Amino acid sequence: MTTTPAPHADDIAAIRDWFARLNIQVNALDFTGARDWVSDDFVAFGTFADFLVGKDDAERNQWRNVWSTIKDFHIRLDEIHGFISPDRLFAVGLAFFDSTGFREDGTPFPRQGRATVSFVRDKVGDAWVANHSHMSLMRGTPSSSHGNREA
Repeated sequence: MTTTPAPHADDIAAIRDWFARLNIQVNALDFTGARDWVSDDFVAFGTFADFLVGKDDAERNQWRNVWSTIKDFHIRLDEIHGFISPDRLFAVGLAFFDSTGFREDGTPFPRQGRATVSFVRDKVGDAWVANHSHMSLMRGTPSSSHGNREA
C-alpha cells in the first residue's frame, strides 16, 4: 500500500522552491519576508514553546531565537521527499538540513537536523504556503546555539 500516487514533478519542485527560499531567509535573517510563506493560521512545534500559533508567535518565539544564533543554514534540496494530496492542494515536505551552531565559548559545531513541513494552497500551480512545521536536531547535536548574528 502507498499513501499517495507518485507526486507530480512540479509539485515536488514547488516544495523544493519553498525550502530553497527558507535557506535564503534564514541566512539573511529575513524575518519579515519569511512571514509571506506561512499561513495566517500557522502552527509549529517550537524549541522555546510547545506550540507556536500564528506568524507573530513563530517569529518572536522561534525564528528570532534560533536563526540569529546559527550560520550557514542549508536544506539539502536534492534530498527532499514529499507527499501530495490527490487534489494537489495539500502536501507534506520532508528534508534534512545542515548549519553551524556555536557553543557558549564561541566554538562552532556541526548542527544537523530534519524538517517536516505541511503545505496548503488555493489552487494547483500556486506556491505552497506552510501551515505547520516541525524541525528537530539529529541525535547528539547540542540543543542550544549561542551565536550572535544581527539582522
